[in-house]
Amino acid sequence: MRELTIPSAGTPPQNNAAQYVFDNARTRPDLVSLKVRGTDGWREVTAAEFAEQVLGVARGLIAAGIEPGDRVALMSKTRYEWTLFDFAVLAVGAVVVPIYETSSAEQVEWILSDSEAESVIVETAAHAAIVSEVRERTPGLRRVWQIEAGAVAELTAAGEAVDAEQVHARLAAGKPGDLASLIYTSGTTGRPKGCELTHLNFLSEVSEVASGLGNLFNANTSTLLFLPIAHVFGRAIEMGAIATGCTLGHTADIKNLIADFAVYQPTFVLSVPRVFEKVYNTAKQRAHADGKGKIFDRAEAVAIRYSEAMDSGGAGPALRLQHKVFDKLVYSKLRAALGGQCTAAISGGAPLGARLGHFFRGIGVTIYEGYGLTETTAGACLNVEDKIKVGSVGRPVAGMSVQIADDGEILLAGPVVFDGYWKNTTATADALEERGGKTWFHTGDIGEIDDDGFVTITGRKKELIVTAAGKNVAPAVLEDRVRAHWLVSQCLVVGDQKPFIAALITLDPESLPTWLEKAGRPADTALSELVDDKDLRAEIQQAVDDANRAVSQAEAIKKFTILAADWTEAGGQLTPSLKLKRNLVMSERAGDIAALYSSAGRD
Repeated sequence: MRELTIPSAGTPPQNNAAQYVFDNARTRPDLVSLKVRGTDGWREVTAAEFAEQVLGVARGLIAAGIEPGDRVALMSKTRYEWTLFDFAVLAVGAVVVPIYETSSAEQVEWILSDSEAESVIVETAAHAAIVSEVRERTPGLRRVWQIEAGAVAELTAAGEAVDAEQVHARLAAGKPGDLASLIYTSGTTGRPKGCELTHLNFLSEVSEVASGLGNLFNANTSTLLFLPIAHVFGRAIEMGAIATGCTLGHTADIKNLIADFAVYQPTFVLSVPRVFEKVYNTAKQRAHADGKGKIFDRAEAVAIRYSEAMDSGGAGPALRLQHKVFDKLVYSKLRAALGGQCTAAISGGAPLGARLGHFFRGIGVTIYEGYGLTETTAGACLNVEDKIKVGSVGRPVAGMSVQIADDGEILLAGPVVFDGYWKNTTATADALEERGGKTWFHTGDIGEIDDDGFVTITGRKKELIVTAAGKNVAPAVLEDRVRAHWLVSQCLVVGDQKPFIAALITLDPESLPTWLEKAGRPADTALSELVDDKDLRAEIQQAVDDANRAVSQAEAIKKFTILAADWTEAGGQLTPSLKLKRNLVMSERAGDIAALYSSAGRD
């Protein structure tokens, strides 16, 4: 059993995460804390203005009878008001319960009833209708406020009779160990569990991560948040930005993200690997479609070599010259797609892969890959400015201990580890283990620690495939490599107790038209007519062959099926953080999987 502990940078001085807002207003009132998009562009919000707005809403919550410890649910897409309500609820000592804005009525009912939410803030009339539909089955719910129906103004007006000192008194009375948020794991199986995250969890996460990435989190930087703040990853970045003075903007309009980047011009972004894959694949596909494929491929190879050279003394004169040429021809255009000022990114949620990591660092956008779960308040391991190893998820953040169990499972202990699952002692006992004076969280992930202390994730314990021959196969390695192909959207590797490894593959609907044109097929050809197309299968075979190069012959994909429909969050197959719900997909596609292992299975 291997263990590594990184000393803490120190105990955070605050006892409530909402104190960041009021600390900024007191020490740097003119700081541009946030930008809000309106009909006439982005409007700046200073630290003093934001604190005044948070205080106004907090007074309204007190007027409405919200007491310390009450659970207040928040159902909205990523927008300015999410952050405003987040800090206002925390300021009065209440507990924020995020709900994804895409959640179904059944999911909303479960979270509201299980958390015993006293109130809920929703974004739209459609959200309000869902709450109304389930309200009879959530008897503890007293109040519903709707953002688009003027919830901010309503609460601010209602709180005018409440002395502002009542808010500050609650802040002062709070303790770091108080519950700050119940975040329900989106879960790929079963009902979501509510992770109990304290103020200390969030304060420690912000303190340790911001100290390691001080080049990103400071008063001279900015980020445009487009991931769901309901997810712990987005929430940690939201709080980190407010705490450090990094200017924070919000958008949920993913389709127009490039246009938003052009105007907002963030200095760094955060995302999940699938988005970085899409950026890379789209650029590569467009270059080939425009007859510039050879230039892009050479530029790609130079970028990767240049990045790799950074870890071994730097590039030589010839490589530096090539890099300079391609920077003008290719790399600068890719950076322009991120707004032109972006020099870094944070990636989490799934493995990024060394190839993409080196490519982006080579074009001038360093991706700091990290690793964590809802139960660890987002990042427990992270690559940072002066300690980075592409392909790894970094070293443990300060204050954390990581241990590799005898079966390869990653165990984590430290101040960002959650207190347990809400009203679920059985699940808590399964996840947390008291040993050696520490509380160890069993992550369920499998990984390694190298001699320099960098952690690499190799798979998920529950997802390990054991073939009929007894070979253990981690599907993530293969799936990540297959998805790297510009035409592939998703990949599910199967083969548990089967004679060989196989895969189900879906195509990217945005890239398919380019392939149809290149292959001389009619633009309106239905995907259902293509799944057995020889040329299409030959294209996807290239992705499979590339993936197979990363594993042994016994672990290689022997057969695959192309499906006629993609897996999406709207379809229920992906979580809001774009993770595949493996058990659900395997159930839905049981017939396709069976066909792979029958005489009808495709070669």
